Amino acid sequence: MTQDNSQLMDGSVAVEDQPLKKLYIETVGCQMNVLDSEMVVASLRRQGYELADQLESADTILFNTCSVRENAEEKVYSNLSKLKKFKLAHPEKILGVMGCMAQKDQQIVFDRAPYVDLVVGPGQLHRIPELLTRIESGDGSQMAVSLGRRDGSQEQIRRSHETFDPLRDPSMRPTPFQAYLRIQIGCDKFCTYCIVPMTRGPEQGRPPELIVEEARELARQGCKEITFLGQTVNSYRHVTGNHKTELADLLEQVHEIDGIERLKFVTSYPKDMTPRLLQTVRDLPKCSTYLHVPAQSGSDDVLRRMKRGYTTADYYDMMDRIADLLPDAAVSSDFIVGFCGETDEDFQKTVDLVQRCRFKNSFIFKYSVRPGTRGADLYEDDVPDDVKSRRNNELLAVQNAISQEDNLKFLGQRMTVLVEGPSKTSVKRGETGPVRQMMGRTNCDRIVVWEGNERQTGNMLPVLIHDASSHTLFGSVETMEMTPSVVSLPTMT
Repeated sequence: MTQDNSQLMDGSVAVEDQPLKKLYIETVGCQMNVLDSEMVVASLRRQGYELADQLESADTILFNTCSVRENAEEKVYSNLSKLKKFKLAHPEKILGVMGCMAQKDQQIVFDRAPYVDLVVGPGQLHRIPELLTRIESGDGSQMAVSLGRRDGSQEQIRRSHETFDPLRDPSMRPTPFQAYLRIQIGCDKFCTYCIVPMTRGPEQGRPPELIVEEARELARQGCKEITFLGQTVNSYRHVTGNHKTELADLLEQVHEIDGIERLKFVTSYPKDMTPRLLQTVRDLPKCSTYLHVPAQSGSDDVLRRMKRGYTTADYYDMMDRIADLLPDAAVSSDFIVGFCGETDEDFQKTVDLVQRCRFKNSFIFKYSVRPGTRGADLYEDDVPDDVKSRRNNELLAVQNAISQEDNLKFLGQRMTVLVEGPSKTSVKRGETGPVRQMMGRTNCDRIVVWEGNERQTGNMLPVLIHDASSHTLFGSVETMEMTPSVVSLPTMT
């Protein structure tokens, strides 16, 4: 096995007149991982790969992994163990692990699954074509990971976590009309429960000119909605000389690109939700009035142990600021229940925060210890699992009731929806043909479904809302002439 912590030039060239190799890639985790997979596929297409629908038919099998929760990691290791017999029967096939778990576990991946050929951290994904060539040439297993937070100079560490963004592949997106655009790499918040600062490295904003050019390329590909991505996306800063660019500046610049009809950004940090940013979202018609701002807990004691850097008073001040400057905004949040030392009183404060803030929805997780985090070193995981489960269910019930009540307010309203395609229900029903249940999202990110036509996909439509659940609005579209959206897919050369 060869390990290389440095960042080398790809040196890849387009492959012509050779049989296509097949790639199977499975992605778990956050939007960052979805974007990473898209870029890896785009890069490998240049090397003569095409996507395989079935793992068994692939020449190369890649798992893009997550380390935020233990269950995500164990799922990957379980999948790897199931592939042992397959790999032994087909030693010529390449099996690889990429992403955050690969960066965190490194050699452990090979120890637990010695038949794995490739381990690549998220900052080294641009090297995958080169590493696959080495494996095919008989050089053995390969590992490329970024430097640890104390394993070099600040500049060396930053460089080792840089990733490639311009390579895009519309076929890897949920729809060709929506795309993620990374504006920020890494995180410096060091929350005690979170492994991300170690797996994705120091926080660094990408140069604004590269972001704007990538947005133009997405528009040329037919993309109508762009979501800016960052671990704390509203903390984005890029300084060149005396000039500083912030998230509000990026929104203003990309807003001017023809073809782009909607702009979003996730995930935000409470203390960086500035008045200027909110005013920018308010004043730019293309900006979605949806904000995702994790609170994690309603207890100041728990927030302090989490090292979140704000108090509940700070969070309430932010929510008041949003209500004042962007009254139509829909805010969602994240919560961790059962963090070390969380008492019933602490949990009740979290319930109180959810009831006061009335989030559009909340993503609620039970705390699990992540090796390598400060929380694992400093605190005992002392909340029993049954208590975590009970609190998870209680908080979810509170949130669902709020979501149901607030969604009912939209009855009788006509809302503009970006049509994403057939609904999950339609897919489960096995519906075929152009007429089927469709789904899309409003400007405030609410899901809407209606009986429609696949030709509506990619269009902005007015939908009249006539029913609502805690998660979905139900409506109907008046008959109207549709102008088909034309998507120009790039040639991967």
